[in-house]
Amino acid sequence: MKITAAIIHEKSAEFKLEEVTLSEPNENEVLIKIIGSGICHTDAVARDQQIHVPLPAVLGHEGSGIVEKVGANVTTVEPGDHVVLSFTSCGHCENCLSGHPASCLTCNVLNFGGKMMDGTNRIHQCDHPVSTFFGQSSFGSFAIAHERNVVKVDKDVDLMLLGPLGCGIQTGAGTVLNKLRPEFGTTIAVYGCGAVGLSAIMAAKIAGCSEIIAIDVLSSRLELAKELGATHVINGKEGNIVDEIRSLTDGGTNYAVETTGVAVVVRQSVQALRTLGTVAIVGVGGEVSFHLFDDLMAQGKTMMGVIEGDSVPQTFIPRLIHFYKKGKFPFDKMVEFYELDEINKAFDDLKKGITVKPIVMMEPNDDCNCCG
Repeated sequence: MKITAAIIHEKSAEFKLEEVTLSEPNENEVLIKIIGSGICHTDAVARDQQIHVPLPAVLGHEGSGIVEKVGANVTTVEPGDHVVLSFTSCGHCENCLSGHPASCLTCNVLNFGGKMMDGTNRIHQCDHPVSTFFGQSSFGSFAIAHERNVVKVDKDVDLMLLGPLGCGIQTGAGTVLNKLRPEFGTTIAVYGCGAVGLSAIMAAKIAGCSEIIAIDVLSSRLELAKELGATHVINGKEGNIVDEIRSLTDGGTNYAVETTGVAVVVRQSVQALRTLGTVAIVGVGGEVSFHLFDDLMAQGKTMMGVIEGDSVPQTFIPRLIHFYKKGKFPFDKMVEFYELDEINKAFDDLKKGITVKPIVMMEPNDDCNCCG
């Protein structure tokens, strides 16, 4: 079938709305009419080839939509169901089988390799293959996804809103609720108040943390952090963050979530922990240096990496929707909507900090620019 998609042809180039051909789903796959798709920092990283994805590619990995057709072996969804699309995993490695699909042993190949689980392409343009992203490529009017990517959701919640639950929001909230699991009354610091960090703050409030400290360099995001549950906010451009956190918490926080990937901030997140504290690293970054004995080992601290909030999407995303419906997880306060033809503006607004979580709304486009 012919669909409209936002396609990227070269490193760091703008997205172009073009016509591509989407194949039929195989026996384990689902065809989804995409309603909306969140824009995540990982999409920008892939566009700029900091994570290598074969080009050309249709990106997008926070899709929400309506099931149009299912393959013969699909049993969990049926046509008409409302669904959120998440990351893909093999389902049979030791990590998948032990309830940690986000750490699937073939995660990078399946999500960034450009092909579906069976090693073939579902998207083509002028008879040439186009890469799939995260096993879904949701920056298009329709998408094919393996059944393992697809999460059935309630129909009484605005479907346009739900796509970001598939990655960024799940990552922040899951890091707190699934991985750190802070005890009631403990303290936590969240470094970076983008969608991931703000989701961690909301989750920390749900968990009953007594002090939730938000750190960012944008005052607008710190204000939103307070609205969503932060008890204290710190502007990273002002003063000594580590000293201030230690003062607020009588020696440091029990837990921390680091979302920025910035080396100096990662180091601060470790140094501002109290003895036996734990920091979860979820931001994509590079080399970081700190004093192994003074900053980590001598105080029995733990530093861990977390992917996708260590979530099982089919169980965790419905939990988040339940919290949202109860008014305990108001992630809609982070969202701004854009038309699909505004996708480049949405990425620019995200980079500038104007928008916390952009969602692009799919609109049909009958113009084909693929063959000149």
